[in-house]
Amino acid sequence: MARRGEQFAGLTVALVTPLKDGQIDEDALRKLVDFQVESGTESVSPVGTTGESPTLTHEEHERVISIVCEQAAGRINVMAGTGSNSTAEAIRLTKFAKGAGADAALLVAPYYNKPTQEGFFQHYKAVSEAVDIPIVLYNIPGRTAKNVEAETVARIAEACPNVVAVKESTGSMDQASQTLSLSDLTVLSGDDSLTLPLLALGGSGVVSVVGNIVPKDVRAMIAAWNAGDIAKAQEIHHKLFPLCRDLLGIATNPIPIKEAMAELGRDTGEVRLPMTPLDAGQRAALRATLKTYGLL
Repeated sequence: MARRGEQFAGLTVALVTPLKDGQIDEDALRKLVDFQVESGTESVSPVGTTGESPTLTHEEHERVISIVCEQAAGRINVMAGTGSNSTAEAIRLTKFAKGAGADAALLVAPYYNKPTQEGFFQHYKAVSEAVDIPIVLYNIPGRTAKNVEAETVARIAEACPNVVAVKESTGSMDQASQTLSLSDLTVLSGDDSLTLPLLALGGSGVVSVVGNIVPKDVRAMIAAWNAGDIAKAQEIHHKLFPLCRDLLGIATNPIPIKEAMAELGRDTGEVRLPMTPLDAGQRAALRATLKTYGLL
């Protein structure tokens, strides 16, 4: 089946937001964009979960989008995080992202206020009608407290032609299968460790955390699968798996990935409260994983 949103297939890296002394490190952010361009990454996604959007001010949120779009300069797709639990705020941010030059908007399902399925439908319909930009629906019930059911995703897709993809972070292969069966949306894994299983179902790629440090390996796994080299794809998956597990399991994302980038000299590792750094034991475990992988 031909799927809308295939321009966002492959690897999208969920960028961290570099911080230094409590402020956005703009130079470091530009370098992260350049690194992904040089690595052949298809898209970057600033100010999502990994980009610490909950602790950025509105002004900072917009500034990060502007910097990434400016630095990307058409060399790589920018899928800007513009979601909110206020539909009006989501529309405002999405309009800003389009004006800044973003290629797509990643909209997390409204969180905390727990809309009904009808509320989810009306939310995405309102944003899609207000802003003419490709929209990626981000479904992560572990953080939002409510699942956008596959039937609702399909209904949104039918009513909103500019909703082109789903970032599938339910962890449920059943839901992913339903979404792929019920709609023509491009489905991207929101969990690094489930990228290969999702590709096997008909998914098209991943919005990746580990791609911040090993984008070429993630791209190689996807390329191997697409070329029909299943054994090679499995080999890379099993190599990546401990890294995926520890970068998302030692502590809440994005704490471990920022610590890993600090170990590799590419970030300060600084996070904003209520996020806190790894403790000594966690840091030692992370270093051991990086060393085993061959990064240290």
